[in-house]
Amino acid sequence: MKTVLVAGGAGFIGSHLCERLIREEKQVICIDNLVTGNLRNIEPLLDAPGFRLVEHDVVKPLPSLPEVEAIFHLASPASPIAYQRYPIETLVAGSDGTHQLLKLAARNEARFLFASTSEVYGDPLEHPQHEDYWGNVNPNGPRSMYDEAKRFGEALTMTYRRARGVDTRIVRIFNTYGPRMEQDDGRVISNFITQALRNEPLTVYGDGSQTRSFQYIDDLVDGLVRAMATAWDGAINLGNPDEYTVIELAQLVRDATGLQSRIDFRPLPTDDPKQRCPDISRAKRLLDWEPKVPILDGLARTVAYFRDIMPHVASAPGWSRVSRSHV
Repeated sequence: MKTVLVAGGAGFIGSHLCERLIREEKQVICIDNLVTGNLRNIEPLLDAPGFRLVEHDVVKPLPSLPEVEAIFHLASPASPIAYQRYPIETLVAGSDGTHQLLKLAARNEARFLFASTSEVYGDPLEHPQHEDYWGNVNPNGPRSMYDEAKRFGEALTMTYRRARGVDTRIVRIFNTYGPRMEQDDGRVISNFITQALRNEPLTVYGDGSQTRSFQYIDDLVDGLVRAMATAWDGAINLGNPDEYTVIELAQLVRDATGLQSRIDFRPLPTDDPKQRCPDISRAKRLLDWEPKVPILDGLARTVAYFRDIMPHVASAPGWSRVSRSHV
């Protein structure tokens, strides 16, 4: 790959991917409409040789672009708050946006990677979730704009492969965390960290026994790059199979911040999955990939990031910005 297009490149995941590709001396075209992406995420790249930002909505016909050899499609609201704030835009990003980018891939004979989600498994009846599991999704529930947009995007991607011969691959991304998450994105790790640093209670929905698995952003980006370089005609899970209850995660965040925030229990939202954990045997076999960053290390790096961007945050006893460099 020499010239790579990253749709959604100013987002949380996309910006880390752009950074990795620039380090590998690729020519990177970042397309983002900046609705949920943030210029702050890619500011260090704006003057980098080989990096170009195109402010554009991928659901519309694409502007004239240089020929590209690979397309990463990450353009979509992805956090619960974002996709519920922009429900129509989320559905259109998964449908029209995917179609526009697949047409570009067909014209350029480029490799195409569709960033799907573990949400295609819904509230799963199979545990852990293997790629051959078809899921248990509510097609018209309060989360359906995201779940069904990704399911349709997968179907469109596979149809372009079968009907047009486009070199496609699909990755299903499980819970991912790290620097550049938004403070108010509604995801459990960012929620817990920002609440702890503001001296607020940690909000736990239900009784906290529901489970999640969490991968650090660097591990995910490595998996995305490996998936693009690998020929595979189906979906691949990218996630961390280490499973934690939400209560266990709350204590890990307490430990990482050094702040013993109390727990505030709230009713469980509709269609909130009780379990979520990937089977990554396919990723191990095809990509020689598995997560490397332990959750304690990843949380320490993420907490340090939020301390830097949030004004007037609480400090644990003995913590200082000088000691932060040793985290």
